[in-house]
Amino acid sequence: MMKFNDFKPLICFLLGAAAAAVCILSYLSMHQVAGIEGLRVWSFGAKTTEHRELARVLKDAAMNDSTVILTTLNEAWAAPNSILDLFLESFHLGEQTEQLLKYLVIVAMDPKAFERCRTKHSHCYYLNIEGMNFAAEKRFMTPDYLEMMWRRLEFLGTVLELGYNFLFTDMDIMWFRSPFQHFSGDAHFMIASDFFYGNSSDLHNLPNNGFVYVKSCEQTIEFYKYWYLARKLYPGKNEQTVLNKMKKDKNFFAKFQLEMRFLDTAYFGGFCQPSKNLNKVCTMHANCCVGIGNKLHDLRILLEDWKNYTALPADEKERGGIAWRVPDKCKSP
Repeated sequence: MMKFNDFKPLICFLLGAAAAAVCILSYLSMHQVAGIEGLRVWSFGAKTTEHRELARVLKDAAMNDSTVILTTLNEAWAAPNSILDLFLESFHLGEQTEQLLKYLVIVAMDPKAFERCRTKHSHCYYLNIEGMNFAAEKRFMTPDYLEMMWRRLEFLGTVLELGYNFLFTDMDIMWFRSPFQHFSGDAHFMIASDFFYGNSSDLHNLPNNGFVYVKSCEQTIEFYKYWYLARKLYPGKNEQTVLNKMKKDKNFFAKFQLEMRFLDTAYFGGFCQPSKNLNKVCTMHANCCVGIGNKLHDLRILLEDWKNYTALPADEKERGGIAWRVPDKCKSP
């Protein structure tokens, strides 16, 4: 993988506001990112109507420390009895998670998803991306899927620039306990793992960008800018794959003075590597699973397993030995 010092100068066509252009030129001259031409300039902080509305929604939902919980929704996942309903149900079933819903902002990717959100939840924001239609299910690694993932990353960078910390969660993650006590106070960027190998600082852990806690600060704002720009270096790759490639340079995060941690699957599990102890689990993710039908099938079983667990007497819970019945249809071939 190329390192910063190996990169050639960037030729950048400035299409945005002058302030944004100066910011990007300064950033790129510092890091000398190569091979990215014809790149539209980020316009974070631009006083557009959309950003003013976003700032209003974030302010209404934020915790006292300016932290918000974010998720994204499209029409396919918003249908009745689909992913949205299971996601919200998990907050009601979890231990002291229902109170976290007041900090949740659902970012709708299409008009019907926005309408559905407004019937189910208090804090909804419509991310209007001109010329794109994200309403239908986007199969993994298709062009529309890739575009949706990169636009999501760009949006999260905007949230950081507006001064908000965020906990982003994919909607196919079920919430059973509050995760915040497991976040490291000295880390700027904490990310879930498809596979966790025992050390939160080990860069060999495989990240999953579907669950990430990020503090708004200079380090993370610059990192998200670079991460988004780096998509041009790896065409046809999603943001998670690009992160995996960037972290192969063991000094990569140090160059941003960024403290990164991986989250333990004992608390933040998924179908790739399930949490084995239901007395500890905070979230479970329908990762390593393709297709909304398979996800729905297994997530319904997951919620039934949780209900059965919570109905047990305290002493039986303490003895442990209770296992998930998933993954089922989401099992890898």
